[in-house]
Amino acid sequence: MRRIVAALFLFGISFGYVEAAVVVYLRAIYDPIRQHLHPDRKPHELFPLISPRQLADAGPQNPRRLAIEIGREAATMAMLAGIALACGRTFYESVAAFAVVFGVWDISFYAFLKLMIQWPESLGTWDILFLIPLPWIGPVWAPVLVASTMIVCGLVSLGCGGLRITLRSWLGILAGALGIVLAFVWDFRNIAAGGMPNAFNWPLFVAGETIGLIVFAAALRNREYPEFRKPRGSE
Repeated sequence: MRRIVAALFLFGISFGYVEAAVVVYLRAIYDPIRQHLHPDRKPHELFPLISPRQLADAGPQNPRRLAIEIGREAATMAMLAGIALACGRTFYESVAAFAVVFGVWDISFYAFLKLMIQWPESLGTWDILFLIPLPWIGPVWAPVLVASTMIVCGLVSLGCGGLRITLRSWLGILAGALGIVLAFVWDFRNIAAGGMPNAFNWPLFVAGETIGLIVFAAALRNREYPEFRKPRGSE
């Protein structure tokens, strides 16, 4: 188990560096466009977003780069899932491994970006997290909190050999995750229209985190019940 955890952390930290390096290259391409459109904005400030029309007006190659970036995001999730599948001996261990490596990757990304370009300025700085299927935005505090929660819960689950949970618990965790995702995309219409971010939906975010943690804690407490007593490798 120590070897598996070490592999997840090594992969997550290394991939976080790669992700940060890619963002540095992307900003070298798009910051001049943003500065031309919004000369009053500070360097490395991401909002308002450059619209697809503005990207196309800035150069015919830019829409294709946007499509490539969306594909890269999907490939990133596939790579994280791949290392989780390789490290997990069962479905439950693979889910726990994904939570760990995702959290380590996300936090490492921000840490390396801070070292490379001194961004984000603070944990309150707003960021674009994903573009699939809608723009996910929020202050850096929010994804770092989610990542930290995923690391802790994932490690706890791995320590249990992959926490086996009931369908009801899965639905509860998914409900919490849905609340978190909705908090990130809550302002997508305004952002997609070129607006500045409105106040982050912290109540919805906290509700999602709380639901997920309560359900996970309940599943952890009940893991000795008969329905959880399955021999390892029986899946």
